[in-house]
Amino acid sequence: MRTRSGIASATHPGLWLAGALACALGVPAMAQGQPTVEELLRRLEALERRAGEAPAAAAAASEGAASLGDLDQRLRVLERRLELKQEEQAAKAKETPSVAVNDKGVALKSASGDYEFKLRALVQGDARFFLDDDSAPQNDGFLFRRIRPTLEGSLGKRVGFRLTPEFAGDSASIVDAYVDVKLNPAFTLRAGKVKGPIGLERLQSGGGIALIERSFATELAPNRELGVQAQGELAQGRFSYVAGVYNGAPDGRDGASANPDNEFEYAGRVFFEPFKNTPSTWSGLGFGVAGSVGDKYGAGNNFLPRYRTQGQAQFFNYRSTVAADGEHRRLSPQGYLYRGRFGLLAEYIVSQQELRILGGTGAGTRANLENTAWQATASYVLTGEDASYRGVAKPSSPFSPGKGGWGAWELVGRYGELEVDDAAFPLFADTAVAARRAKAWTLGVNWYLTSNLKLVVNYLDTRFEGGAAGGADREDEKAVFSRLQVAF
Repeated sequence: MRTRSGIASATHPGLWLAGALACALGVPAMAQGQPTVEELLRRLEALERRAGEAPAAAAAASEGAASLGDLDQRLRVLERRLELKQEEQAAKAKETPSVAVNDKGVALKSASGDYEFKLRALVQGDARFFLDDDSAPQNDGFLFRRIRPTLEGSLGKRVGFRLTPEFAGDSASIVDAYVDVKLNPAFTLRAGKVKGPIGLERLQSGGGIALIERSFATELAPNRELGVQAQGELAQGRFSYVAGVYNGAPDGRDGASANPDNEFEYAGRVFFEPFKNTPSTWSGLGFGVAGSVGDKYGAGNNFLPRYRTQGQAQFFNYRSTVAADGEHRRLSPQGYLYRGRFGLLAEYIVSQQELRILGGTGAGTRANLENTAWQATASYVLTGEDASYRGVAKPSSPFSPGKGGWGAWELVGRYGELEVDDAAFPLFADTAVAARRAKAWTLGVNWYLTSNLKLVVNYLDTRFEGGAAGGADREDEKAVFSRLQVAF
C-alpha cells in the first residue's frame, strides 16, 4: 500500500529514515506518530529561510516530487552552508580585538593577544594633623599624595612598556618610563626610569604599602634610577634576580635626569621564595639580599642625601660645604613572611659614602661615613582574607550597606630606626639642626571597602637624639594621618 507521497508504509525502512531526518532537523516526534515527509519538507524550507537560503524552486512547486533522497541532499547542503558560516564567524572573531573593563582598569588586546594596552590609575588624598608641635610646628592640612595614571602593555611578544606620570604636587613629573625586551621568563632587558632594586619596601607599589608613608630603611635606598637592567625568574618563580647599571641616585632621592658626574652605579638583587606556588603553609616566605656600588663626585641634591621622617620633615642633612668624593656602597638583607591572615616584612640597609669638606672649617678633611637603618612591619587581617606583599587583593565581602558586606579590615604596626655615623658630627653635619638618630613606631588600620577603594588611618610617633640647638634633642613628631585611595 502506498501513501499519497509515494513512500512505503510504516513497515518500510523509508519511514524510519524519515524519523531520523526529523531528529536531525530537531523536530520532536508527534504525539500521533512519525511526521510526514510533507511536514519535514515544510520545516526544512523554514530552516533554509532562517539560514538565509531560498528553498529549491522545484521542491517548493511540487510536494509529490520530494523524496527522502531529495530531503537528505538538501539537508547536507544546509549543514555545509552553516558550517561555512560558522568558520567565517570564527575567522572574524580571530581578527576582532577584545576590550575588558573591570576592577583592574581598562585593557585593549589584539585578537592574537600579542598587542595589548592597559590603562590604570592610582589617586591618594591625605589629611594630616600634627600634635604637640609647639617648638617646630608643621602645617596641618589636606593634600594629594599621588595622582598617577599608568599606561602599560605589550607591542608584540617581545616588547613591553610602561609610562606613569605624577600629577600630585606643584608640578608634573615622570615616575616610571621604561621599555622591556622579553627574551624569556628567565631574562628580560629593561631600560629607562625604574625603581632602584635595593629596598624591599621601596619595591612595593605606592598603593600596596602597609602604612601611609614608607619607613626609615627606604630613606637609605635609591628611589628612581635611570639605567639598564637585566631581570628574570627561574625555578617556576622561586628565584628572581635584577642586575643593572644606572646613573646613580643618592639615598632616598631620584636620580638626576642626566649623569651629573660621568660615573655609574652598579646594583643588584637576588630573592628566594622556596615554597612559592606550592600548597605548603610557608608558600609566602621570601628572603634575599640587595646591594649597590659606584663612585660619586659632587655636592648638592644629585649627590648627597637628606633624611626625612614619616611626616616628611627633614631631620638630617650634610653641610653645604660637604661633597661626595669617592665610593658609595649599599647592602640590604631583607625578607618577608605572609601566612594566612598574618604578614611580617623586615629589612636592614647600610649606606657607606666617602665624603670631603670643600671649604671653611675642616677644609680638605675626608671621611668614609656609614649610616644604617632598619624596620619591621607586621600586619593582621581581621576579616580572614590573606595578607600579602601587595596588601589585601580583594575583600571577601565588599562593602554593601544593609546587605552584610563590610569589606576587609587590617591592623598594621611598624617600628624602625635610622642612625647616622657619629663621625659625621660636628664637621660634616651641624649638630644644631641634624639629629644623630631617629626612632619611629606607627600603628594603622586599613579598611578595604572594595578592590578599588581603601581608607587608611595611621598614628605615628618619632623620637630623636640630637638635632636641636645646644645639643638638645629635636622635638618628637606625633601625628595622625588618614588617606582615601582609589586604584584600578
